Amino acid sequence: MNIARNLILSPQAKAVLFRNILKTNVVLRQSHVVSYRAPPPPHSKATRIGAVAVGGAMWWWVIWHLWHEPDHITGEFDYPNPSKWTNAELGIPKDE
Repeated sequence: MNIARNLILSPQAKAVLFRNILKTNVVLRQSHVVSYRAPPPPHSKATRIGAVAVGGAMWWWVIWHLWHEPDHITGEFDYPNPSKWTNAELGIPKDE
């Protein structure tokens, strides 16, 4: 049946009937600039200023909280005085 149909149909009719079979789907990704073997385009001035502003705000927040609440890093308990520890607590054997 297929052989007979190929012999009878004209090339235009074949193209119309089989266009879905021969059609290739190409996925186009346009989410960002693709730069193959070339450097990417430079960022805009607004992007650079925004990046510096966000980075500056982040470092201000970190340094502000380290200065005003150092217990986040050092802990909230007083450091013990090692001169008050006994030899038994330190694991030192008795003198003989």
